[in-house]
Amino acid sequence: MRILCVADDKDNLVYTSKAKNFFPDIDLVIGAGDLSLSYYEFIISIFNRPLLFVFGNHNLEHFKYYDPKTGKRIGSVTELVSKNVPYGGTMIEDRVYRDKKTGLLIAGLGGSIRYNKGIHQYTNTQMRRRMIKMAPHLIFNRIFYGRYLDIVVTHSPPLGLNDASDPCHKGFASLLTFMDIFKPKYLLHGHVHLEDSNAKRDTVYKRTKIINVYKSFVLDDDKLGKRKKK
Repeated sequence: MRILCVADDKDNLVYTSKAKNFFPDIDLVIGAGDLSLSYYEFIISIFNRPLLFVFGNHNLEHFKYYDPKTGKRIGSVTELVSKNVPYGGTMIEDRVYRDKKTGLLIAGLGGSIRYNKGIHQYTNTQMRRRMIKMAPHLIFNRIFYGRYLDIVVTHSPPLGLNDASDPCHKGFASLLTFMDIFKPKYLLHGHVHLEDSNAKRDTVYKRTKIINVYKSFVLDDDKLGKRKKK
């Protein structure tokens, strides 16, 4: 499976009508936050593939138009058109999503650590509560599919892993607990900008590979969604 992951800033190789030449054979697109829904809409139109996303701590003007239970836009077509709400794909905030075609199991936990009074910012306790609400669905996955999940999509990284020291870009300690318990194969995040194109993107925590998908990154793993029961 080849997954195009995007976050934080537009990539000129993605934001072009020739994007499929640069990113061939993409099966799925994942957005890790701080991008506009119009950018997601463009990506969908080019690749004609499902796009799953979480919101970050910026570009939140359309946050209120998505239903946290279904991940779909809220409101009538007339209302959404009149308010110019783009189709950004399926939001997976606080949700566990299973792709029926591939069997891929994905969870979404967007937002950043609380550093001022802005929306979609959380303390570690608040983030932990969001995770607890996911637990029944994750346990269901473990019973019926042999694993809790394959990928967790966040905006912020875990504490001490790919994060930064300033208050805004500090990671969540609660994500370490999440990985300890639910053992995702990948944690995909954005939030921390990689201005150097050669900067290291990934690190490993126990059984989870953590990848900063700033701008764009292709996750290529043929075994995703097909792991056997353990």
